[in-house]
Amino acid sequence: MNRKRRSTEAHTPAPPTTVREIMTTDAVTVPPDASVARMAQLMDGRAISGLPVVDASRKLLGIVTDADLVSRNTRIEMPPITAVAEDGSVAELPPDFRVRLRHKVGTQAKDVMTTRVLTVGPDEDVEALAEIMVKNGINMIPVVEKGRLVGVTSRADVIRWMTREESPAVKVAS
Repeated sequence: MNRKRRSTEAHTPAPPTTVREIMTTDAVTVPPDASVARMAQLMDGRAISGLPVVDASRKLLGIVTDADLVSRNTRIEMPPITAVAEDGSVAELPPDFRVRLRHKVGTQAKDVMTTRVLTVGPDEDVEALAEIMVKNGINMIPVVEKGRLVGVTSRADVIRWMTREESPAVKVAS
């Protein structure tokens, strides 16, 4: 009878994979004055779902996603209650309506970008990144270090990581 011997060596789990190991470092970015047409061309031509908006020092200002551009082709819904002055001008609008209107009719990245952007640091582990993506329903997350954009990550990067031999996600599924 052949019996397998148990190893007396302690098993040391591999350290978690970090975002730095899977991120795209040469991310396509745009300045705040990039036109909507140019952003659509970049997304289409590069097959990407979002563009970080950065200044000259690579400080992240916002993000424009494919959903931002697609939503521009929907109807503008007026608020249910709008006060109209005697001269016919709109006297009062809900605070977010002006922002939504600018987002719909704006012509530059600064008009249509989302400014509240979820970001991760390059030393965050991939499992935490995946959790952020799933919980928030987002595809692309900018990677920021010391206030500057250093890369981007997407669900495709996580999927690619899962196909690697050493990925814990693959080992669990095997």
